[in-house]
Amino acid sequence: MEDENKLSIYRAARTIKRRENTLYNALRSINDDSIFVGEISQLWPDLPLLANLRCGLWYFPKFHSTCYFKSTDGHTNNWSFNTSRLNLHVAHLAGQKGGCIIVDSTRKGKRFPDSMSKTIPIWTCVFNRAIANHRSRMQDRDKLMEGVNSDNHESETCDQHAENTSQASREWDTSLHMPLWVSKTEKASIEERLEGWTKELEASGADIASLASCLKKPLRPLWISQKTVIWLNEVPDHDSWDFTPIILVSASSSTGVIQHRTTSEFSWNYIPGAGDDEESWARGLSPDLFWNNAYDIINSGPDVCNQKVANMVEKDRVYRAQRGQNAPQVTLKPHKSLNSTSDPSYVEPILSLDNLDIKNDIQFCDDDSTVYWLGTTNIAVGTALAAANTTCVGCILNCGQDSISACHLNSETYLHLPIVNSKFDRLSLRNNLASAVNFAKLNLRKGKTFLVSCQNGEDISVCVCLAILTALFDDGGTFDDGKSFSETHITKLEMRRRLVFLCKFAVKARPSRGNLKQVYSFLSGGRGSSHTPSAPDTM
Repeated sequence: MEDENKLSIYRAARTIKRRENTLYNALRSINDDSIFVGEISQLWPDLPLLANLRCGLWYFPKFHSTCYFKSTDGHTNNWSFNTSRLNLHVAHLAGQKGGCIIVDSTRKGKRFPDSMSKTIPIWTCVFNRAIANHRSRMQDRDKLMEGVNSDNHESETCDQHAENTSQASREWDTSLHMPLWVSKTEKASIEERLEGWTKELEASGADIASLASCLKKPLRPLWISQKTVIWLNEVPDHDSWDFTPIILVSASSSTGVIQHRTTSEFSWNYIPGAGDDEESWARGLSPDLFWNNAYDIINSGPDVCNQKVANMVEKDRVYRAQRGQNAPQVTLKPHKSLNSTSDPSYVEPILSLDNLDIKNDIQFCDDDSTVYWLGTTNIAVGTALAAANTTCVGCILNCGQDSISACHLNSETYLHLPIVNSKFDRLSLRNNLASAVNFAKLNLRKGKTFLVSCQNGEDISVCVCLAILTALFDDGGTFDDGKSFSETHITKLEMRRRLVFLCKFAVKARPSRGNLKQVYSFLSGGRGSSHTPSAPDTM
């Protein structure tokens, strides 16, 4: 009897949760929170607005750019400074514009996600320390260039270096700034690791010199939530601060109580951090498609929201397919209707495509067609749409699932390797890298420009580019036909350095850990040979 009661309580809790986490509740909550984000952005209109992927991307119609700071890097006793996610473009953008605003959100019970409470504060501090060290070295060099020489020159130089380091630290804030709710014990534990993380950043090959010249004042995080009190007549100009502000906006209300909200037409339950874990609730809807049609979706009401979104998602899919863009079929498992839980046989009606009329009654979304050139390497990375539309490259390596039509290319200059993510096949990338590298070698030898594409241009194509850069280029980014690779023992540090170089140009790069492991397995497997790895079975 007790087990039955527990089971009944569990089922009741799940039913209540399903009632709360409906699609309409999520989208309406996001829409309400976006008003707060807009108000904050207007306080500092000159500062660029960035979305922290992926949750933050839901909370405003238009962002200047995106960034990728993971909450897991800030989890207690699991703090990390990850050189695979340096977000160099954020620091450069903050230096150019005098600061930036980053938007993210979190579920109920917390005011800020760990990405804002700890990951970004660690990031700003490590960058500040690396810049301070660079400034100190420049001061030493400038004094030496002035011809300071004496009999005890060596001892004076050591004394000068220590003095310059201390002076640079005083002039350039290198302290760790964290919010008050992070305990002193946790902060102290993080501070113990800062020096090691700074050395990792300096060893990663990141261009600290360009950051030092771009940033006129040290980076410093500020935290703003819906509970923050701001006197509108006393908002300071961002230029008045003695630091470069990284303003961290947590979009959602942090109340732990279910908020039932109503208007003259509809009622709904507010969900804090509704944009999180979009696979579990968005039903194929993307942030861009939502904001292009937000008015219609919100005003459709909770009863028809699911059906309206299903129609929009399918129409957008057909629109993309007609233009040769990525258009995967969205498959949804039908759920029991929350309005008819008493009838177990009732299920939500499934969208019928037979009567679907593809008309321009919604605002469609186009894929990103940006091509990112990797310095002077003649290699570029981009989306499948970019590959399909571009005519300015000599050859294309398509790593997406669908083939593309490139009329100006032939079998020697176009190769299709349908690689899937490591979540679906943990060896798919590795098994195709030999063919990818050999194809790149043949075309780069002829001096051709080379584009690597995948569905989103952020993961698989980036990892393929990383393998090509490591296998065929020296550490200065010059094509050497694999000479340096054959003479070098590839370490994880060396691979990270190449990844940092790549991410400097491809600012949207987000290579997954599983795919990076496959790249390293491929590259380290070719160790000791006189040529680049050519077959998976030799690794």
